[in-house]
Amino acid sequence: MIETAHNDPRDYTGAKLGMWFFLFTEILLFGGMFLLYAVYREKFTGDFHAAGMEMNIGLGAVNTLILLTSSLTMVLAISAIKRNERNRSLMLQAATIVLGAVFLVNKYFEWAGHIRRGFYPDSAELLAMGHGKVLFFGLYYVMTGIHGIHVLIGISVIGFMLALTARGSISGGDYIKLENAGLFWHLVDVIWIYLFPLFYLIL
Repeated sequence: MIETAHNDPRDYTGAKLGMWFFLFTEILLFGGMFLLYAVYREKFTGDFHAAGMEMNIGLGAVNTLILLTSSLTMVLAISAIKRNERNRSLMLQAATIVLGAVFLVNKYFEWAGHIRRGFYPDSAELLAMGHGKVLFFGLYYVMTGIHGIHVLIGISVIGFMLALTARGSISGGDYIKLENAGLFWHLVDVIWIYLFPLFYLIL
């Protein structure tokens, strides 16, 4: 866990606890969906496996690499601001935003590909495939869609941190906001690490 600046006279305990509480509620949200996925996968194992064969593993792997790299750039951005290397931190925060945007663009093309093939909720093609496959794609769109919204929120938050850093409001002596933004971004990445095998590497 990234340490806060102990030399700063302000007490950041409340800010950190508030952020961890928020992250816990996010874990509960996705945890419920993961549980629902597990129940339906156990009930429709064959259909889930067949539907999983329709996923683009290569694109999913690329998106996983993109988000892992974005976590690294975020860590390096926080490390840089701790050393008062503002320009380096700005560059790394911008890189994190770009990587998040590339992830969303890839996800857009992936969704568009599924829709062109008729794999979307209530489509005639999907309804004809069986109840288990309908559930698989329903969960896929809901879970990856909510995750995508979180990526978009994360990009917006980091963009705000970028502006604060450029103005000098975030510095080596006051970086709790950037650190908390980093925690949220890491959670987004961790959730994808679970989503990737559930939908793309299903056996």
